[in-house]
Amino acid sequence: MDLQDELVNQPYAAYRRLREAAPVQRITGPGGEPAWLVTRYDDVRAALADPRLSLDKRNAAEGSYRGLSLPPALDANLLNMDPPDHTRLRRLVGRAFTPHRVAELRAPIRRTADDLLDALGPHGRTDLITAYAAPLPITVICDLLGVPDDHRKDFRAWTTELISPDPARPQAAKQAVVAMLGFFTELIAHKREHPADDLLSDLIAVRDTDGDRLGEDELTSLAFLILMAGYENTVQLIGNAVLALLDRPELLDALRRDPSGIPRAVEELARLEGPALLAIRRFPTEDVTIAGVTVPAGETVLLSLSAANRDPGRFPDPDRLDFTRDATGHLALGHGIHYCLGAPLARAETEIALEALLERFGSLEPAAPEPRWRPSMRARALVELPVVYGPARPRD
Repeated sequence: MDLQDELVNQPYAAYRRLREAAPVQRITGPGGEPAWLVTRYDDVRAALADPRLSLDKRNAAEGSYRGLSLPPALDANLLNMDPPDHTRLRRLVGRAFTPHRVAELRAPIRRTADDLLDALGPHGRTDLITAYAAPLPITVICDLLGVPDDHRKDFRAWTTELISPDPARPQAAKQAVVAMLGFFTELIAHKREHPADDLLSDLIAVRDTDGDRLGEDELTSLAFLILMAGYENTVQLIGNAVLALLDRPELLDALRRDPSGIPRAVEELARLEGPALLAIRRFPTEDVTIAGVTVPAGETVLLSLSAANRDPGRFPDPDRLDFTRDATGHLALGHGIHYCLGAPLARAETEIALEALLERFGSLEPAAPEPRWRPSMRARALVELPVVYGPARPRD
């Protein structure tokens, strides 16, 4: 098995080996181009906040891995920007994800979770990704943006194609991009004609009344990023968290008995099984030295969040799930000015998803011998999560 296959199929073991060998190494990136991989916690954390490491693709050298190839109307988003444009756009949408605003969303999130669990019935077998972990965040983020119900059904298929494209279907990712661009173009046009009390209508109003603050491509790209990131990362975090608990039933039972421990547990679950294996690629604007290794300007730097979060130099016995651990400072949701904008919402949704699930079902067990993961160097995402569920079993 070559290194790229290892990073897809056995990521934690591969990153542990790489981290122990050297803090910075040259590898083949997800697109087949060369890249520099950083794996130790202190180095990754420092690099995430280093202003010399740009997200703007215009700073990439010829032949460097640049990430997803998107049309300008979807590419002008926060994941491809540096200050001052990044600062300007983040300020426009940040108010929708403040702790106060997220606190107001907790009750509707819980109602959505309860409705999804009601549909499952009191006992049975299901794929928890399809039936619960996916529809919960897509409902929440679509409600926040103002996406009509009948426009939501294809979104997961599109994002799957972008996050982990199928080599046997090379045109599928391009078709997904075309479909998503058409979707957002039509949605924005509809919202212009029929504004409502939602985030997308607010952003359109900013664009149409103060074009200097928000360009048309920036508007479309913001909608794309908010919907995709707000949905995809949370699906993965919920699914990965449930799987980790199924593998450790004593911890699952402890949270069922004392749900007050769920917020702390979510931080540890995010550290151990976060949704992103790698942070968004970066390009040095000048030669940069990381852990004694000089990376030339323009070459791609990949920061391994999962390797950093399992660095024994920062988290003792890092491969063990430990709810007594202080997981503060984990990098699952980033660090620095590009820290995940929707982190408060992702945390709230995951906490509520676990609380509602464990409260509803006294019995929850895996229904497949091994989990199936999407083939991706970027994302830690389950294809499915078959479970058998039911009421609590009588104790002997």
